[in-house]
Amino acid sequence: MFDIKVLQKAIEQLASEKELDAAQIIEAIEAALASAYKKEYNKRGEVVRCALNMKDGSTRFVQIKTVVDETTVRFKQEGEEDVVEYPEHRHAEHIPEEESEPLLPLYSPERHLLLAEARLIKSDAVVGDEIEFELETPSSEFGRIAAQTAKQVILQKLREIEKDSMRKEYESKIGGLVSGIVQRVERGNIFVDMGKASGIMFRTESIPGEHYRIGERLKFFLLSVQDNMRGPNLVLSRSHPRFVAKLFELEVPEVGDGTVQIKGIVREAGSRTKIAVASSVDGVDPVGSCVGQRGARVLAVNSELGNEKIDIIEWSEDMEKFVGASLSPATVTNVELTGQREARVLVPEDQISLAIGKGGQNVRLAAMLTHFRIDVRSQSNPDQAQEGGVVDAEEAAPVVSESEEE
Repeated sequence: MFDIKVLQKAIEQLASEKELDAAQIIEAIEAALASAYKKEYNKRGEVVRCALNMKDGSTRFVQIKTVVDETTVRFKQEGEEDVVEYPEHRHAEHIPEEESEPLLPLYSPERHLLLAEARLIKSDAVVGDEIEFELETPSSEFGRIAAQTAKQVILQKLREIEKDSMRKEYESKIGGLVSGIVQRVERGNIFVDMGKASGIMFRTESIPGEHYRIGERLKFFLLSVQDNMRGPNLVLSRSHPRFVAKLFELEVPEVGDGTVQIKGIVREAGSRTKIAVASSVDGVDPVGSCVGQRGARVLAVNSELGNEKIDIIEWSEDMEKFVGASLSPATVTNVELTGQREARVLVPEDQISLAIGKGGQNVRLAAMLTHFRIDVRSQSNPDQAQEGGVVDAEEAAPVVSESEEE
């Protein structure tokens, strides 16, 4: 029997330090006691469970047998080796190669109870039920080896609980912002200390041209959570278009509370981002809200991205207006919808290079944002196609919308 006051105090302290649920710690202690009991009383092949009474500190041990029949287990054949099988540790080498389906578990009297026998104990027993058999409660403390086994089980269970808790915590943050400290850089991959967990940003997810200094604290977009021996490993990104969207949610209250909605965002990381915004409340200027007074809000986002240019465009159901705005910062004089998802855009002669952009980047991003095939031409010579001025949205990467699922 345990000193319940001392035990409860230890559980509360451990739960507080590790940020765990006290019930999970009690389950770990019960599993450890069951392992120690099996070690002490040589019941390795049996399923033993322990129930710890937190009111008086007493323990109750039971052996569990699962109700089976000939459809759920197989029986040892003559000449077959006597192999103890555990459901959680069945090995492929025990299954003959010619068998197309896995063999059923081998019947074990220590773990199984035939249906006919079970109904003598419990009349309404069915296959799959678990029948409990009381075991003798230890009259003295466990031996040294059993106690050591219990200690190892508790430590292992607590590590598993802690890892599972951290994994669930970070899984709830997938698609959001997290911050961490750059730990090291190897072959272009950035390893990040996230505090409780570790993170990695692969070279393809970093911003081209951005340099990372060891010890520097940065924000990241959380792509996914992977299991690791030491705990959850976070896969991070700074080049994802949603990274910019989340920065605006952080810096612009109207975006954070949904007054201003991000309808679409496209990005060539390290160079230029186009973001389409709309207001769900009359009288609220979506572009002005994102820019902020004297550009303070967009500058705050820019400070996280370096020299990346950000074009904030007002979204419109009027496709002519929206396509024209998407070519910002160029001035557009006329937009003509020439077919389904196709548009011819006329701009002043001195605005052609700005509308097309370096390497066709501006018109390419505009096509991605609007899902239109855009043909940029000079207002003074509308019959002549411009080099690099025609971009089909289908040839570009898809737009990332805030309404889309991750």
